[in-house]
Amino acid sequence: MNEKLWRVGTTYIPVTNVDQSADWYVEKLGAELGFIDKDKAIVNLADQSIFLVKAAENQSLNFIDSYGNERFSLTFEVNGLEALKKFHYDFVQKGIKAGEIEDRGHAGRNFVFEDIDGNMFDVWSELSIAFKEKHFKKA
Repeated sequence: MNEKLWRVGTTYIPVTNVDQSADWYVEKLGAELGFIDKDKAIVNLADQSIFLVKAAENQSLNFIDSYGNERFSLTFEVNGLEALKKFHYDFVQKGIKAGEIEDRGHAGRNFVFEDIDGNMFDVWSELSIAFKEKHFKKA
């Protein structure tokens, strides 16, 4: 097979209230609302379509790892440590539940935040090399 998967185009996130969640993603994260009905909202964030889908109670993207820790399933990247610190500060000021900035023993730093349904997301201070080469070409 010569074809390949090119990118992740859509992520589906379970939510309890579509309207409230759409408002939260737009107001808190700066997402752009593309569509909304009673069952789902489509927001554009980080060059991706995110479907906020009405789900049963107590559903989330999170999972439990082999050590019993609840984990996130999606990491957003920002351009450097100063950007990470600014996002962290802004999130805390906006009332977003955000953990401390962590050193996990690899390049960069991270922090975890949650949406209003408890879906956990990671933010990492390092952009991938391929992304930088594509989007930050030297003049």
